[in-house]
Amino acid sequence: MVASTLERPTLILNRNWQPVGVTTVARAVVKIWNESALIVDPADYQTYSWSDWAKLHPNDDELSIQSSHSRFRVPEVITLLKYDRVPRNVVTFSRRNVFKRDRYTCQYCGCQPGSEELTIDHVLPRSQGGETSWENCVLACVECNSKKAARTPSQARMKLQKEPIRPKWKPFYAMQSIRIDSWFRFISESYWNVELET
Repeated sequence: MVASTLERPTLILNRNWQPVGVTTVARAVVKIWNESALIVDPADYQTYSWSDWAKLHPNDDELSIQSSHSRFRVPEVITLLKYDRVPRNVVTFSRRNVFKRDRYTCQYCGCQPGSEELTIDHVLPRSQGGETSWENCVLACVECNSKKAARTPSQARMKLQKEPIRPKWKPFYAMQSIRIDSWFRFISESYWNVELET
């Protein structure tokens, strides 16, 4: 339980309170302890140093970190003290991120059968020189992938719902399967939207 709590995501804001990244609770605590960040309480936007945060007692239903002497509330949001630029984060190409980019939707027929019934399809098949990249991979349901086979969409007379492109980084890509509702106070709906900006 402690390990999984320490691996939960924590939103990182720059000193202007723009979202710039996501880290684990464990790494966030180190930043706070080293005085390179403050904890932001999403309820009232008040900031806390480690010593101030340690004085707050978590409610019984709140996630907490247990030390040998006391319990601490889990920080969900931190703000960096000496960092004011927005980094150019790059979304790593991975199976999980392709699923997020394509919203668990077949890019040919538009169905959402569930992750077990979705595959990653190479738009230009590897047998024709296609690469495994953001611009050449899309989600396809098993049926569409079988129908398309080792052909291009035009050869198979199938139309892509949208052209695959590299997504812009958003905190959504850094998250695993945990949704932190308090982050909505710092991130607009459009920031969470996985629909790509073109």
